[in-house]
Formats: sequence, structure tokens, C-alpha cells
Amino acid sequence: MSDKRPRVSIGMPVFNGESYIEEALDSILAQTYRDFELIISDNASTDRTQEICAAYAAKDERIRYHRNGENLGAAKNFNQVFEMSRGEYFKWASHDDVLAPRYLSECVELLDQDPSIVLCHARTGRIDEHSELVGVNEELQYMRLTSDRPHERFYDLIRFIHSCVIVFGLVRSRALKMTSLIGPYAASDRTLLAQLGLVGRLHEVPDILFYRRDHPKTTWRVWKDSPDRVVWFDPEKADRITLPRWRLCWGYCTSIARMPMNWTDRVLCFVQFIRFLRQPWRQGVPMWRWLALDLWRAARQIGSRWRRRSSRILAAASGRPKKPHLSRHEEECQ
Repeated sequence: MSDKRPRVSIGMPVFNGESYIEEALDSILAQTYRDFELIISDNASTDRTQEICAAYAAKDERIRYHRNGENLGAAKNFNQVFEMSRGEYFKWASHDDVLAPRYLSECVELLDQDPSIVLCHARTGRIDEHSELVGVNEELQYMRLTSDRPHERFYDLIRFIHSCVIVFGLVRSRALKMTSLIGPYAASDRTLLAQLGLVGRLHEVPDILFYRRDHPKTTWRVWKDSPDRVVWFDPEKADRITLPRWRLCWGYCTSIARMPMNWTDRVLCFVQFIRFLRQPWRQGVPMWRWLALDLWRAARQIGSRWRRRSSRILAAASGRPKKPHLSRHEEECQ
């Protein structure tokens, strides 16, 4: 590893990414801006990911390859690559996304010119598993991310149903250190973006320089439901009772309380949060109803566990054979 500190650090957390990682790495190494380091953290992949990454690291001294002894979950792996970084600016990179050659140079130039911008990303194109362009994300154009008022940026980031693709933008490392990073719960990237929105402005380069890949094995297709998706963020939470929307709302509240701002902005952010609870969210249903749904699901899980435990106790007392244990997924299927 070179002793020279790079201006930009790119962190790539990966697990079983052999299908697309070579294209992603090639797009990073083809950047016209050259002063960067690339940190790859392999979450104990079982495919050819280790072989591919080791070969790239041997060819380019800017690449550092680290392999975890076990799967730590996405949250810890994402945070680990940032903790290993040294650059003034930092960017997370997905193993299946692609950058245009001018991506870093455009983002670095804007961050250098305007200290009020804490995150810079580019307009996003959507590609399929064959790298064919299938659409363009236009979601950010309706959001007040460049507003000088923190409560406006905060409200738009928590209210709009966006893909969170901007979390893969280039961020000031000092601003990222002020946040809670990626939490061990579903949609924690939304909390992170809300915190960055409270620190400063977010900017989108108008040119399409970032390509988000949509394929059958992408995270959001495999883990569709928030209570299940928490396992992707943190494997230790498997089969635990989770309240994903409550955790998300708690993250928003603590963000308002912890991020540095004056009392006027803090009060305005709390007002916007209350407004958010009452406004239509997913499928036109307000957030407070989703919170009620979380409680109902948790009550069902507690009830089913109590019934299983009671049946085992009764079976043991009567000498009957024990009923086989069913996982939560098997029980719901029945």
C-alpha cells in the first residue's frame, strides 16, 4: 500500500459477485480521475469473487483486497470499507454497477468548488443483466436536495419513495463521519441520507454517468419484504422479532436530535417528521398505519412462538412426540 494519501477512496463491499464484478472494476479503473484507492471487502464469498479480486489487486497497486473470515452482513461490511479508507472524499461502489469514465472527475470538481455540498452523484441510468440501458432515474429532480434549508432537504429525503441510489455518490469523509453510517436494519441507508441532508446540500450532475444494474439476483428482488431484508443487513437478526418501520422512524428522530444545527432548524425538522407520519407513503398508506402493521406482525410472531412453546411443554408432559419446529417462512406459507 502506498504511503501517499489519495484524495478519493472507493469502498466495494461484495458477496458472491462473480457475475458482474469484473465489469464494475474495469469501469472504476477506467476513470479519468486517477488519484483514488479502491478497497474491496469480500464478505466470505463462496464463488470466484476472491480469485477475481486478488487478480485485479495484483495488477493495480491502488486496489486493496480484504476477505472476511465469515459473512458479517451487509451493514458491517459497508461500514468496514469506509473505516479502512483514507481519502478526503469517499464513495461506496456496488459490485454490479458501472461508472462512466468522467464520473469521479465531475463529482470531485463540484465538491472542490462548493464546500456546502456534502454529497455529489450523477444522473442514473438503469441497465439490465446484459448491460443494456432500460431506463433513466428521474426521481431526484423532484427533491429539494440543493435547498439551503435543512428541514426541506430532510423532508424530501424521508418522504419520497426513492431508490436510495444517491447513497453511492461521492461524499465528504468528514461529513460521513458525523453520521451513524449503515445501521443493522432494513432501509438504514435512508436514515444515512437523511443525516447527510441535515449536514449539507446534495447535488446531482445532470449527465448520465452512473449505471445501476437491475437483475434477478439484486438485493431488493431477493429480499422483498422489510422484516426479511433485515437478515441481509445483519444475519444475527434471523428469526428475531423486528419492527422495521419503527426502527426507521426512530433513526429519523435520533438524526434530528444528534446532527449539528440550530434550534430553529431542529424544531422545523421535527415538525416535518410529524407531517411525514401523516402523509401518504408506500401504496398511498400513511406511515402511522405502517407502524401499526409492524405491531400487528410482531404480535402474530409472539403468539405463534408462544403456541409452539406451549405445545412442546404439553408434548413433553404427556409423552407425545414433539411437533417439528417450523421457521417463520414455513409457518407463513402454511
